[in-house]
Amino acid sequence: MNWFAQYWPVFVSILAVLVGGAAAIHAAMTKEEVRAALGWAAVAILSPFIGATVYAVAGVNRIRRSRVAKRRGRFDRSGSTWDQVSLERIAQSAAPQLVSLKRVGDTVAAFPYTDGNTVTLLEGGDQTYPAMLEAIAAAEKSVAFQSYILDDDPIGRRFVEAFAAARDRGVEVRILLDAVGVRYSRPPIVRKLRDAGLEYGLFMGNLLPMRLPYANLRTHRKLLIVDGSVGFTGGMNVRDEFTTEIAGAHAARDTHFRFEGPVVSQLLHIFSGDWLFTTGEKLTGTAPWRAHSPDEPGPVPCRPIDSGPDEGLERTHAIILGALAVAEERIRIATPYFLPDARLTAALGTAARRGIQVDVVLPKKGNLRLIDWAVAGQLEQVLIPGCRVWRAEGAFDHSKLMVVDGGWALVGSSNLDPRSLRLNFELDVEIMHRPTALLIERRIEAQIANAHEETLETLHQRAFPVRFRNRLIWLASPYL
Repeated sequence: MNWFAQYWPVFVSILAVLVGGAAAIHAAMTKEEVRAALGWAAVAILSPFIGATVYAVAGVNRIRRSRVAKRRGRFDRSGSTWDQVSLERIAQSAAPQLVSLKRVGDTVAAFPYTDGNTVTLLEGGDQTYPAMLEAIAAAEKSVAFQSYILDDDPIGRRFVEAFAAARDRGVEVRILLDAVGVRYSRPPIVRKLRDAGLEYGLFMGNLLPMRLPYANLRTHRKLLIVDGSVGFTGGMNVRDEFTTEIAGAHAARDTHFRFEGPVVSQLLHIFSGDWLFTTGEKLTGTAPWRAHSPDEPGPVPCRPIDSGPDEGLERTHAIILGALAVAEERIRIATPYFLPDARLTAALGTAARRGIQVDVVLPKKGNLRLIDWAVAGQLEQVLIPGCRVWRAEGAFDHSKLMVVDGGWALVGSSNLDPRSLRLNFELDVEIMHRPTALLIERRIEAQIANAHEETLETLHQRAFPVRFRNRLIWLASPYL
């Protein structure tokens, strides 16, 4: 005992070297970006016990390990067929230069473009929530709902009541929530779901031995599919801060979309795969969960992009890079969180240097202070080559929208940050239809009309301590 008391610092030092070294080696061998590998290795070496623990929780991409990957691979899409849209149809519907962008998507996306869809843009919670609740109230066979956040607030409780009423009518109802996002409200809405006897699952909520949710690898997808014929997706969670009824003039803004047509079948497949992964229940093939197309097809070619840190890693990232490369006139982006990686930053700068008008619209003030500081810390990198950055006045806008040449649009749940593009399970929809893309572009233009321009001068006017703080926080952006 005396011997141990005398030499315990040596044992602790050896253990620190082993623990910190193991974490650093793991980061070096598994991280694909130099900055992320160096950052995690430095944290593990400089603070072996705390750093290694943080890395084990937040830095390890466990979803790519064989056991979990096999679970996600159990969902087979091979029996599903959709009519592929021709290149000629894309050129006619969107623009000739966007044909090559379809080819890019064809090499990475899990689904083909389908024609005959109808897309309706919904502004904020005032339009989105009533439309979704109306669809649930009209459901006859099935309701599939997936969200990162469903708050236990007046709006969230209306959805629970609608789900329960549909179930009582004999409708099959499945609700999938993220295990971390559900904890944004206190108490969590799962108590209401449980009391109502509704079937729900918590994504990535019980894969660790201690049943702790992963800090990363969240499902950020937002989905509602009713009777396999009507689908909703976009950027909106379900919380009352997005409604003027409750939040008043300070209500946050967002954009959501209602779909009809073959794309709804693809959305249902995405939900079914996530539901199978989470609960083990297979929905596809059973009568309530069969998709149905409308009698009169719509005019819009589109396809969903389901991305995530499994087989869908960097799908959305690759398609955005392709869109930036084929643009000939203008690129317009609206996002609440703008932390592009080196490749996206370079692609945006290259587009601007080619003479493309590149506009990026951000909220004047975000809802996450650290993210705001990090965003301000890296804006120079897109301003110097000629991109324009706008800070939209008014309420916080959570929309994630991108339009290229007024013919192609990408809408959905992905932010332009490392978490969305590498760590989260996200869902976006490509739209190749000029009238719809122009409608979305007008939504972005309305933000620009009520915005002030962020320039190199406005950045440099900030006090040095503020700029230094922003750069320090930006260095941690891969982990925010």
